[in-house]
Amino acid sequence: MANFTQAYNLTSAHEGGYVNDAIDRGGETYRGISRVHHPSWDGWTKIEALKRKSGFPGSLDSDRSLQTKVKSFYKKKYWDKFLGDAITEQQVAEELYDTGVNMGVRRSVRFLQNGLNLLNRNQKNYGDLVVDGWLGQGTLNILSQYLQQDNNPTVLLKMINIQQGARYIDIMENDSTQERFARGWLKRV
Repeated sequence: MANFTQAYNLTSAHEGGYVNDAIDRGGETYRGISRVHHPSWDGWTKIEALKRKSGFPGSLDSDRSLQTKVKSFYKKKYWDKFLGDAITEQQVAEELYDTGVNMGVRRSVRFLQNGLNLLNRNQKNYGDLVVDGWLGQGTLNILSQYLQQDNNPTVLLKMINIQQGARYIDIMENDSTQERFARGWLKRV
């Protein structure tokens, strides 16, 4: 079974610290948690208190209770949503998690489902999945069949990454202000 802490540590390297960039659609963020998208996260109360003290924003990273809140948030809002503990291949779980954090869990799961469908040799290896973004037992079963037959997640991971990269390009083509994030986004692909 996949290990959340290992995935969390890898993704955390991309998420940085405190940022309040007017051009970033997420607005004020801490370690990738956007106040716009998650205004009720209990870590914001702690951040507001630390804003009034010297050493801000550097003081955020050394606050253990805040770091616990961050890790708990990511486990509940991302890892648990795509049943990360039930995935047998660590690399696949890490990719779903990282993509989910950056683009949303449903999009991440759709990339997985679409990739599995495209790799089933016209349904000779296994049947097509409904690409709905919900990871349930059916998707887990097909993923298991794929991993047993291919015995290597590399091709599936490439399929997910190709879709992820295409999505980033689409975002930038439709809003040139987002081009400034290209290098950071592409590090994730």
